[in-house]
Amino acid sequence: MVGRPYDCLANPLGAVRFSFEKAVSSGSDPASFDRNDWGVADLFREFLFDNDGLNQVPMLTPSTVKWVQPNSLVRFRGMIQDMLGNEFYVGAYKSNDTWNTNKFTDVSQYPMGTSSHTRIWERRLLYCVPVPGLNSWADATSDGVVNTYATSASREKRQRDNCSVSDEVEMQDSNNAIPDSPSAKKMRDVESLPQENMTDCGMIMVPDFDRNNFPCLVKIYDTPESDLKLNDVLEFIGVLTFDTDVKNGEHELENCFDQEELVNLPPSKVPRLHCLVHRKLSPIDMILRSPTIEPKPHLMKEIRESLLRHLTVVLGDDDLAANFILLHLLSKVHIRVDSIAVGKLSLNLTCFDKSSISVFGNRINDAVKNLLPFSQCIPLTVEFLNTASLAPVKDYQTNRLVPGALQCAEGSHFTIDETQLQSGTLNSNGIENTRLLKDLMEFQKLEYDFKYYKMQMDTDVQILILSEGKSNILPADIVIPFHPSSVGPTTVVDEQTLNAWRWYLATARSLPHTIGEDMQKVVEDDMVAARQADRSLGTEDFNRWLTMGRLMGVSFGETCLSHEHWQMVKEMERLRKERLK
Repeated sequence: MVGRPYDCLANPLGAVRFSFEKAVSSGSDPASFDRNDWGVADLFREFLFDNDGLNQVPMLTPSTVKWVQPNSLVRFRGMIQDMLGNEFYVGAYKSNDTWNTNKFTDVSQYPMGTSSHTRIWERRLLYCVPVPGLNSWADATSDGVVNTYATSASREKRQRDNCSVSDEVEMQDSNNAIPDSPSAKKMRDVESLPQENMTDCGMIMVPDFDRNNFPCLVKIYDTPESDLKLNDVLEFIGVLTFDTDVKNGEHELENCFDQEELVNLPPSKVPRLHCLVHRKLSPIDMILRSPTIEPKPHLMKEIRESLLRHLTVVLGDDDLAANFILLHLLSKVHIRVDSIAVGKLSLNLTCFDKSSISVFGNRINDAVKNLLPFSQCIPLTVEFLNTASLAPVKDYQTNRLVPGALQCAEGSHFTIDETQLQSGTLNSNGIENTRLLKDLMEFQKLEYDFKYYKMQMDTDVQILILSEGKSNILPADIVIPFHPSSVGPTTVVDEQTLNAWRWYLATARSLPHTIGEDMQKVVEDDMVAARQADRSLGTEDFNRWLTMGRLMGVSFGETCLSHEHWQMVKEMERLRKERLK
């Protein structure tokens, strides 16, 4: 059987050129290729998803960037922190009556000369970073990347040794790589080489990165601007370029870089990834070993019960607080009506002191980190409010968006420890930061400062406040006094159970939910009766009840509110009000 005349993994640019030449020979006009990928994306999607090639593509990380070959296929997971605009480049040119392409690369493979037969194309620049608050269990960059690279590295060596294209490329599953295999041994040998020998091995010298500071400049082709937005979390698969210098006969693309736009982003320090395929990642995609099961109600109920028992133990046998925490972890903005973000459910646990926050605060933080892919803890103090940069600010000297502490991915969780807040004076920055936090909680919006104007961006984050009394700075949707009755040890949870809980939370949050006509009448009658009994109840209270009803339904895997679940919501509210008294 005759295999592919190119290797998508080790020589993706060869696949690009092969498909380009095939398209040109069939009569297609290269002038139309600036908005048309002439079938390249489909070619790589087939390799990645239909032929199970995705598992063979090395993940770009601070460790693997030192070993992966330039111009090979890699994947990078990250959040779009900034959009740097567009750049123009020579996309196609004619040399000796033959059309060539520079798409998906920074340098021309052949001399372009001064031919008038050139095509200027455009691509978008995205500055991407590791997702803020990414928890270690959801970090795919630490899962099997070494063996994945070892396979591609050994194949690349075979191709250089043979100086020919193999008829059929045999791929090895990175998750099942044998520790003592030749490819794994090669990787260990490479890792043991001294730094000064790296260039002798055909590798490039790169600076040291840490896991939380590993930017990547992603170049996007043939994608509508509406498909990608700021703070999206994506997996980009494309051609890696990380050149410390452009030399050895390579020809830099003229007018390729706008120096003002790319200031402080030298290619020797920030990897370039020319994206061939990208996909937006959901919370379920962040679960590395997500169970492939159908969310049937009886299964969802079983997982719910086990998770609720776990949360109850974490919270010192406070069953009511555990039920509210569960609904809080399931909350998300599912629709916006005017300025109201419908679906959010911020929570304020009160009655903490120095001793209880040291015990239960850590327990809650650990539980959230083990359950959600993105979470951060903010110790709220006067000094923090006065000095922190919470909102992103545009720096026009570098033409970069300087990130703020609150710029985060959709679905992020913030635990705010207000027990450390002492009396003091807020300066202008502190007052502004207080307003930003309040708007984030109330409206699910974050203000971006572009110097000459400010723009509010929609967010979808969960906010939990731990405080001594009711927070005056951050008025949450629900306030409940925390009443633990024991301080017993928490049990160690195995990874399989944790993955089931993670899958449950991600799946339940994505379920649709409605209220049938019969239940609408029941809910309306209950709200009228509640209003007659307590004139202080208003629209916000009723909206909160409806949100809780929806979350209670999806927590059981149900897509329609039942009378039983509505009664559970009413009982939770009754018990909460008793505590508030």
